[in-house]
Amino acid sequence: MDFLHPTTPFNLEGKAVIIPVVSTANVAQLAVDLIIASFSLQRVAVFDSSFLVPVVGAREDDQKGITTPLELYGHPSIDFVVVQQRSPVLKSRKQDFIESLLEFIKVSNFGAALFLSGVDLSNRTDAQMLTPTYQVRPTNGTSLASTPLESLLTLPIPIYTSPVQQRSQEGAESNTISFIPGGGLTRRMLSSIPAGWNIPTAGLLQFVLEGDNRADAGMLASVVAKVFGKDITQWRQPGSWRDGLFGTPHDQTLYG
Repeated sequence: MDFLHPTTPFNLEGKAVIIPVVSTANVAQLAVDLIIASFSLQRVAVFDSSFLVPVVGAREDDQKGITTPLELYGHPSIDFVVVQQRSPVLKSRKQDFIESLLEFIKVSNFGAALFLSGVDLSNRTDAQMLTPTYQVRPTNGTSLASTPLESLLTLPIPIYTSPVQQRSQEGAESNTISFIPGGGLTRRMLSSIPAGWNIPTAGLLQFVLEGDNRADAGMLASVVAKVFGKDITQWRQPGSWRDGLFGTPHDQTLYG
């Protein structure tokens, strides 16, 4: 079965792809929601959802069809596309999913790939109190110079180091990314990038706590916009946030 199923003709070559990883507070998915709404991105493809926990729902703004677990959004005039993942990967399909995702990135001839992830704030060290946002680069990645991610070389976004002490394991591979508490598959994805990988790749990590994470999402989306040289003064929240982000309001008569 093909991993990608286009819903409308769209050229991916040369564009950057933004990939949110299911992680702490779902801040990556919320940030992508803001990016999709604010840049008026449209669904251009759906992915094979057999890797993920099944889920369906209504689409934004009463559009026809249904929302699926993994979709691709873009616009011809925007130099990046975004993946939106709405359910976690099945435990038994994790490596299969990662391999399919990396192959999709490779064969699409993207100009760059940027992963987004949350990190459990309760593990943050004193030295990591100065900023919530960090960057991480895979050992096997190519140089970011003269690429869509070149700004990561100059922006004041520190390189991530794990706040959790790690035990060295005999035979551990040298390309393993530092442990990311609450980071879901982020570490495994970046560590799975093979030698000779020629697509500029990096990750943005944000320390967060579970709760009302709309402000955190706006902060992460703003960093993404800065990386790609986009000027956004105010983020547009999707309509689904008003109706279903925290569920429907409780009947106040329950409280007397």
